[in-house]
Amino acid sequence: MTAVGHHGVFDFERREGQPFVVDAVLYLDFTGAAQSDDVRDTAHYGEVAQRITDWITGEPLNLIEALAVRIAEGLLSEFALHAVDITVHKPQAPIEVPFGDVAVTVHRDRASAVPAPAGAQA
Repeated sequence: MTAVGHHGVFDFERREGQPFVVDAVLYLDFTGAAQSDDVRDTAHYGEVAQRITDWITGEPLNLIEALAVRIAEGLLSEFALHAVDITVHKPQAPIEVPFGDVAVTVHRDRASAVPAPAGAQA
């Protein structure tokens, strides 16, 4: 998905915005969907794409790392997924040297997305 967001640590990034590209790999058991051939038995990728776009265009964050985690944990909470890999690309990052792309990737699964109980130690 590609959308304009206002993420970044500099004022001009927040003010002017820039394109962000998100790659999403979804892990789920789609045995039922393969048998039924019914989109209701899987994670509807149109809905997934819309939610990712909502997060890109939504509340600004300083770091693409934070955006990647927001998207990954949000998808796990809203869809019947086992795990996700989310890569956030910032192709127009304000870097003073030539570069092709800046990106971060995060993997989250149901175990890593659930906050520890109060008082638990990591």
